[in-house]
Amino acid sequence: MGILIRLAVSAFTVWLATLVISGITVEGTTGRKVLTVVVVAAIFGIVNAVLRPIIKTIGCWAYLLTLGLVSLLVNGLLLLLTSWIAEKLDLAFHVDEFWPTAVLGALFIGVVSWVINLVIPDGGDKNRDRRREPPPQYRQQYYR
Repeated sequence: MGILIRLAVSAFTVWLATLVISGITVEGTTGRKVLTVVVVAAIFGIVNAVLRPIIKTIGCWAYLLTLGLVSLLVNGLLLLLTSWIAEKLDLAFHVDEFWPTAVLGALFIGVVSWVINLVIPDGGDKNRDRRREPPPQYRQQYYR
């Protein structure tokens, strides 16, 4: 269930990015736009899940040297790659250029997704909120 919530949040933020940033477009009828945005969100998630760890491992020196600012450029490149894959799949999603469209779009999608995920938990964080109790043999020792 959590993956569906994340996909919905990602699709919503991609759709918002098409409204806010002028160089990111999705075309077609309303139903086609919804399907395109959902598929693009899935592609963007897969691209991020597969390539981001590889890029971070290979380019860790760049992340350290720029104190993480190179991640903005990497995110923009991954959004451009997502646009290219979407075009190859005949989806009506397009990102015009790398700077500033792809970089700002990736930044917008990342920040808005993060904020929405703070508000709407995806169900995978249930155990993180619970306080961990000490084992029974130590309870009396610590709670006297």
